[in-house]
Amino acid sequence: MEAFYQIYSDAEANRFLPWFPLKTREEARAFFKTRQNPLYSYAVCLKKDNFPIGYVNVAADGSYDFGYGLRKAFWHQGIATEACRAVIERLRKEGVPYITATHDVNNPRSGAVMKRLGMRYQYSYEEQWQPKNILVLFRMYQLNLDRNTNRVYKRYWNQSSVHFIEKGV
Repeated sequence: MEAFYQIYSDAEANRFLPWFPLKTREEARAFFKTRQNPLYSYAVCLKKDNFPIGYVNVAADGSYDFGYGLRKAFWHQGIATEACRAVIERLRKEGVPYITATHDVNNPRSGAVMKRLGMRYQYSYEEQWQPKNILVLFRMYQLNLDRNTNRVYKRYWNQSSVHFIEKGV
């Protein structure tokens, strides 16, 4: 729970996520209980002490939404990419057909991780994010793990009245 609190209270690490950074350990416990059960949920730990500094999650719904985060102190070291690659290999071996991931256009570093993982940009769309109640323009990336190169996950496209394909992304 201490690691969970440290990750989700990091204001910079949670800047582009829908929730507000946690302020207390009590908030962390309550927030932990409300988290939906993902298909996969991994703690990202350093080898030296095995203490969680981040996470990689895969949603159990049909989006197979691939989410990741690290405390700011561990950014720009290749840790997120390394951890995500390991999870992707596991997903491929277990027969998960594809993963999707989205990033706020104002957070291009997250998109750079997606590209390093071999994910391909599919489209952009707007969504009103709660509980922050902000309008966010997202880019949606996808990696088909089963070699079906024509599949594009369209739920976000269909749910948003504002959606388009950007050139040069």
